[in-house]
Amino acid sequence: MSKDGLCAIITGSASGLGAATAGLWAKRGARIVVNYSNSQKEAETTAEACRNAGAADVLVVQGDVSRDEDCRKIVAAAASWGRLDVLVNNAGITKHVPHRDLDGLSAEDFQRIYAVNTIGPYQMIRAARSLLEIGAKVSGRPAAVVNVSSVAAINGDGSSIAYSASKGALNTMTLPLARALAPSIRVNTVCPDYIDTPWFTKGRGEARAREVRDTVLARVPLEVVSTAEDVAQLVCFLASPESNNMTGECVRIDAGMHLIL
Repeated sequence: MSKDGLCAIITGSASGLGAATAGLWAKRGARIVVNYSNSQKEAETTAEACRNAGAADVLVVQGDVSRDEDCRKIVAAAASWGRLDVLVNNAGITKHVPHRDLDGLSAEDFQRIYAVNTIGPYQMIRAARSLLEIGAKVSGRPAAVVNVSSVAAINGDGSSIAYSASKGALNTMTLPLARALAPSIRVNTVCPDYIDTPWFTKGRGEARAREVRDTVLARVPLEVVSTAEDVAQLVCFLASPESNNMTGECVRIDAGMHLIL
């Protein structure tokens, strides 16, 4: 990818997929807002790695995307650049509850998971809309929003019913937003399966995460486990000028898991 100095916000980019995405944009010479909710130390580490990789500018901003005022604060940090070209809605949470355990999820669990995974991206897009529209005018091509969903939204599986439902809502929301924001802003979504990142270990514990990883590796047709960098490549493609004619798409990346009968 050429060094064209795109301006990007990546929510939840202190570690994992968000950090990997930021790292790829840094190599492209982008200006990047690294956002975190709790892990400031990790966010600063990611920011320093981006600077070392060639980012034109890196800002670190704390904010919980479930809070509209925080979304506006995150976007305001990029205002000094005068525009935005890319918004990646990567921040997400879950609660690990077996699907049969209907008593394991409270209304408060649903509300919190939806607040971050579904309402958060909506609020970020709303807050960033003006700067993204300016970015489109400056570059002469649509600005890009990429939402990070999950195959759980398609298959109805995943860490909990609340998580699956929140990502399903995010997939559906992609369509009306793509219509409403065209032609100046494109909106697409990626749906990864298992990604080999600490996010899975934190939720399940090392032993269970290793068991899931080994199961995925043994089953998927491509016989690989996706890394954060693998999925980040797709995120960056959907956010880049190379995908200018794509909008309203939910793109699955699962190493062929959906092919298993």
